[in-house]
Amino acid sequence: MISKNSVFAPQTKVADMLDCNNYLIDVLSRLGIRLGFGESTIEEASIRSGLDPATVCLICNVYTFDDYAPDAETLSKGRITDVVKYIRNSHRNYLTRELAWLQDALCQLILSFSEKQQKVIWRFFNEYKAELEKHFAYEEDKVLPYIQDLLFGRDTHGFTISEFAQNHSNIEEKLSDLKNLVMKTLPDSGDPALREHILRFLFYLQNDLARHTFVEDRILTPMAWYIEHPQAIRSSEKKEAPVREELSDREKEILVSVAKGMLNKEIADQYNISIHTVISHRKNITRKTGIKTVAGLTVYALLNDLIDINTVE
Repeated sequence: MISKNSVFAPQTKVADMLDCNNYLIDVLSRLGIRLGFGESTIEEASIRSGLDPATVCLICNVYTFDDYAPDAETLSKGRITDVVKYIRNSHRNYLTRELAWLQDALCQLILSFSEKQQKVIWRFFNEYKAELEKHFAYEEDKVLPYIQDLLFGRDTHGFTISEFAQNHSNIEEKLSDLKNLVMKTLPDSGDPALREHILRFLFYLQNDLARHTFVEDRILTPMAWYIEHPQAIRSSEKKEAPVREELSDREKEILVSVAKGMLNKEIADQYNISIHTVISHRKNITRKTGIKTVAGLTVYALLNDLIDINTVE
């Protein structure tokens, strides 16, 4: 069995890992590890599927444990091509399976709605779908080919992984709005069981997309950075050398709110985002600045002229 304070290792049995987090069934599917693994360990199942066991553990740990952020040594043992494979398969799964099911389910649910209500729902859904497609297209057309070029020593045309990190947009907020519409706003008609099923699915999808982002931010981005800067791993001596990134505009807003003493829920309400998104932003702020405490972040904000000292208690 796996203790609450441990993470998955190559010798962990796959079945024990799934007992700890059954959502990893989808992760294994995207990696190409099929069910029917018996008493196999992660190492054995990975090797049979042509995957690097350390990388499979990395992805499953980041997906499962909120505070898990691998250090330079751990990342150096992984294989970025397996991460790229996972990202590509995830994109395909979201667009051809998850969104397709959601679209069909919504179609059935709103049959009894007025024509106006149906149009409003479809417009919102199609806007979200287009946003997701655009987000994935940027990664498929720009970021993942860049990593391939980087690995083969080809011309990367001045692009760096820090550019991706600074412009990595959030894909949860509109989905959160759709979830709240289904839960609170849609007319009380249609199949109630289907509506509940859709709502459960939206909660799952929101969490799954957030953890997909974790994999990109905590594994793909730093792995690529270390390939760009191989001397960083050699000189790290097991100490993490984080990607030197600038805070995004939204992260600066969150930082200012934290410095002013606002709670996560207050910040979420102010910017109309989920608490989960606030927490994700705060983790990114800590990763980029290396500062963990509210007091330290307040000093950082003051020194970088993000806030006026008179606005801080």
